[in-house]
Amino acid sequence: MKKNFKSLIAFAVVFMLATFSAAAQQITKFGVVDTSKVYSVYFKNSAPIRNYEKKKAEFQEEINKRTEELKTLQQKKLEYEKNGNDSQALKIEAEITKKTDYLTEYTNAKNVELDSMLKSLESSDDFYKKLYNTLGQIAESGGYSMILSLQASNSILWYSNSVDITEQVIQKLGL
Repeated sequence: MKKNFKSLIAFAVVFMLATFSAAAQQITKFGVVDTSKVYSVYFKNSAPIRNYEKKKAEFQEEINKRTEELKTLQQKKLEYEKNGNDSQALKIEAEITKKTDYLTEYTNAKNVELDSMLKSLESSDDFYKKLYNTLGQIAESGGYSMILSLQASNSILWYSNSVDITEQVIQKLGL
């Protein structure tokens, strides 16, 4: 009887271990990714963004140059007025008005151009295709059943850093 009891307990222990092992295999593994961080790193390092930033700097340089011209003309006008040379002051004022109008039009046109470039970059399907392919590869190789975006929903109230795959995604994208 004692032998049967020991066998029964051994069987129960083996059964419980097998049950726990099967249950452990069925646990769903989740991952989270900070998509806004991936997005900013990707675009900070991409050639199109560098091109955008270069154009933006060029436009700003031209605006600064034209603004300095206007300041110089304003100083000349003040000198002419101070010396009583009203005719020269009027000529300079007309030139200032003309250059101010040009600068305003230039600035507006370049802002529209930059906004258009930025919208085009932000809606780029290439980035999202790369991101989803990369997420799929990481999920399959890491055994994840689901990967959630921290930005997509306010329903993620807490997560362990151990399930955050953001850095892995950034590395896999080659950023």
